[in-house]
Amino acid sequence: EIEIMKTGAALALIGSAAAFAPAQTGKASTQLNAFEGELGSQPPLGFFDPLGLLDDADQERFDRLRFVELKHGRISMLAFLGNIITRAGVHLGGSIDQAGDSFDSFPNGWAAINGPDAIPGAGLAQMVALVGALELGVM
Repeated sequence: EIEIMKTGAALALIGSAAAFAPAQTGKASTQLNAFEGELGSQPPLGFFDPLGLLDDADQERFDRLRFVELKHGRISMLAFLGNIITRAGVHLGGSIDQAGDSFDSFPNGWAAINGPDAIPGAGLAQMVALVGALELGVM
């Protein structure tokens, strides 16, 4: 009876080990085989394009999208750093407009865009227009 229990326990352990073993999957068929060798293509997914932005794309389109992805990642890092710095109380010196409002007179974070002490709408529109011009024209 003890032998049967030991055998049963050993079989249960062997069966549970299979739950942690990697599943055997075949290579997925994709139209993006042209970009499988690019930097960032890793197993088990290979080249990952869930939105299909590169369906029927050439190398020039791939390079452009990769450049834009890197640029936006760097801009996001700078935006995060700017948020951290202003929340620490570090602000630019001088006035933000001709009325004499200083940079530190506006609140930090979302309150600078929407709230009672927010940046005026015309100033916000100028900032958005500048970023749009940089995005479309320069970068």
